[in-house]
Amino acid sequence: MKRFYDLSVATQSTPSEATPVTVELLDHRTGAIVLGLNPDDFPDGMAISNETVTLTTHTGTHMDAPLHYGPLTAGRPAKSIDQVPLDWCHGPGVRLDLRHVAAGTAITVDQLRAALTEAGHALVPGDIVLLWTGADALWGGAEYLTDYAGLSGEGTEFLVESGVRVIGIDAWGLDKPMRAMIEDYKRTGDPACLWPAHVYGRRKEYLQLEKLANLGALPAATGFEVSCFPVSIAGAGAGWTRVVATVEER
Repeated sequence: MKRFYDLSVATQSTPSEATPVTVELLDHRTGAIVLGLNPDDFPDGMAISNETVTLTTHTGTHMDAPLHYGPLTAGRPAKSIDQVPLDWCHGPGVRLDLRHVAAGTAITVDQLRAALTEAGHALVPGDIVLLWTGADALWGGAEYLTDYAGLSGEGTEFLVESGVRVIGIDAWGLDKPMRAMIEDYKRTGDPACLWPAHVYGRRKEYLQLEKLANLGALPAATGFEVSCFPVSIAGAGAGWTRVVATVEER
């Protein structure tokens, strides 16, 4: 028997989103009027409802495609979200416990190696790596936007060069918080401080899953499959994604 774990947040208006989310409801009775009919023309005096949602492609749990990082990957046109190969979006999951890494800092290669050792796992091509920072506990508040650890550019390179095509994190973004990166840049003048994990995707293509949740509910660091198929939006750099882990229980 398979057990399913929802690793996604609900898309909604919340202080944890950097951009507004609006949902306009067309209720069951008004739905009849829009159709040129009366509610009483329908069974139970109700037609059908609808919603108009205004949001960005990076709202809620979503997947970043290579096009988000830049127009080219290794000198070739970067894939948009509708061009992401579906076989990349399903595979064995690996949860790396990085909850001890301080908020506002970047996860290093050494920390990734230590987490892999703790998990008792050696990376193989096709692994979907989920970075467990614990930041999803802040979901619903403004602190979610600023108080988390992100992945370093070197850490991204280490994972992708190990054959990982999908990297997920239970935080607002894969890089460390925006404010921390900008402060680093203003202090040093080094553009390499800005979104290094994202910018690495201009060298070699990979996918990001951002705003994951419930990684702590998984029974172990390995032994589960991840499905993360994004909504296909033509020419877009990201797409909303329902990320689900499955465990075969005996």
